[in-house]
Amino acid sequence: MSEHVHDENCNHDHDHEEHVFLVSDEEGNEREMVMVFTFESEEQVYSVLLDRNDPEADGVIFRIEEEDGEAFLVGIEDDAEWERVTAIYEEIAKRENEGL
Repeated sequence: MSEHVHDENCNHDHDHEEHVFLVSDEEGNEREMVMVFTFESEEQVYSVLLDRNDPEADGVIFRIEEEDGEAFLVGIEDDAEWERVTAIYEEIAKRENEGL
């Protein structure tokens, strides 16, 4: 499951920067997703996206890969990798919530 990143905000005001991507699910339905957080693990970059129209829904974590200068969001299919990155994100989120 590999999704191509479509950055909708190439010419936006950098003072109010919001990275919005169109992400297609398995059924081909597109959703506007907002990148809310990125982090690194084992020399890979990961991104957490929230549904722009349903910000209360759980976030989705994707691996970010680059090819020929374009960024791609790639679904994480390896169970060990998924467990590692979700544990990292949960720890980060826990620290963020304690800081409020």
